[in-house]
Amino acid sequence: MPLMKVDSLPDTIRVSKTEVKAVAQQIADSLKPKVFKPNPMKVVWMGAIIPGYGQILNRRYWKLPIVYAGFMGCAYAIAFNSGKYQTYKTAYRDILRYSSDADYQAVVDKDHSKVSFYQILPPGYSDFTRFGGVTGFTKTLKNKQDSFRRYRDLSIFATVGFYAITIIEAYVDAQLYDFDITPDLSMRVQPALLRNAYGVPSTIGLQCNLSLR
Repeated sequence: MPLMKVDSLPDTIRVSKTEVKAVAQQIADSLKPKVFKPNPMKVVWMGAIIPGYGQILNRRYWKLPIVYAGFMGCAYAIAFNSGKYQTYKTAYRDILRYSSDADYQAVVDKDHSKVSFYQILPPGYSDFTRFGGVTGFTKTLKNKQDSFRRYRDLSIFATVGFYAITIIEAYVDAQLYDFDITPDLSMRVQPALLRNAYGVPSTIGLQCNLSLR
């Protein structure tokens, strides 16, 4: 097979305008800055694993103090109400034993400085007289125990609800991240010929057009 001579090769290579435009468009696209768009599902899963991480993925860093302040408030409410509940629960159980166990009652009457239901008395109270005796104070302790147990449960529910709100907020924010909420309102006032019905002659007036984009 004879070899092709170098002189026979074409001096130029023809490229169509379509190919040139396609290459130019690719170069232009590569030079454009990439627009940030968070992944809503990733935001949900990471926000569920690490509280507040969904806001970080959305780059809403200013929301982090609100999120963690809310969790700290919920944690404080749970700890406070749980502590009060345990205190009144112990005092209620001890006063029930005091009412039913004569031996324990004799020991408590000798030295009640470390007895739970005596320690819970308000300052200035040395006995249960103002509460209606042992029976009245027992009812008071029972009511206090039930109240703080309810407050503790409500604090737990509030924490779970706040946790869910942070996840939902991060998901909605991710979905609407590139949503344009800038109002574009234009108004145009122009003369118009108003046509009337029932043979009444037309009148001249002003027409106002509002355009929402």
